[in-house]
Amino acid sequence: MAKSDVKLLGAWTSPFVMRARIALNIKSVDYEYQEENWLVSKSELLLKSNPIHKKVPVLIHADNPICESLIIVQYIDEVWSSGPSILPSDPYDRATSRFWSAYIDDKWFPPMIAFLFAQEEDAKKAAIAQMEESLVPLEEAFGKCSKGKAFFGGDRIGFLDIAFGCFLGWLRVIEKVGGIELLNETKTPSLLKWAERFSSDTAVKELIPDTDKLAEFGKALPEFGKALQAKMRANN
Repeated sequence: MAKSDVKLLGAWTSPFVMRARIALNIKSVDYEYQEENWLVSKSELLLKSNPIHKKVPVLIHADNPICESLIIVQYIDEVWSSGPSILPSDPYDRATSRFWSAYIDDKWFPPMIAFLFAQEEDAKKAAIAQMEESLVPLEEAFGKCSKGKAFFGGDRIGFLDIAFGCFLGWLRVIEKVGGIELLNETKTPSLLKWAERFSSDTAVKELIPDTDKLAEFGKALPEFGKALQAKMRANN
């Protein structure tokens, strides 16, 4: 497959873009990457390719756009079937991976983003409490899904590993800014070791953003959120 046939619209700060990039790396797919400053100025290609949500990531394959990160990962797994499988082959295991991936987006991501946009300390503390609470079931899920192996997907990175592992960059920022350890030996020992293995994998290690650089970007998010809210109120 020619590199020009596969293009990914993304942003280096986005964990959802990272999902697509990890999947492409696992399958050894050559692709063209286009960085988007989608929070401020969306390119014409992005608006054309994802007119509904107008956000990254967007995978463009043979001029056909595919949107939404987990859908993109599944698409990559199906189209480049000769590479290592990302989704489990067993129907029950596959359904379980999809369930916990949805749990991550529904229960982990909202308090994470709430912390990053929060301006008040009480709001940050509440978000941290929710994140800590959401990690408890994931610790248990790891034991069941991994079946004693290195990753949620078994011997190698799979769908659920990608779904959660993409957030490790921002998790480290929150730990640094908040002065806490969300992954620790006491409450999440399995996830702590898993995170080290995941981050060191060849498909992942070059993609995780530098913590200090990501934290610097994160400093602007509360003011950006405040301006966005003001804009939305003015348009109502």
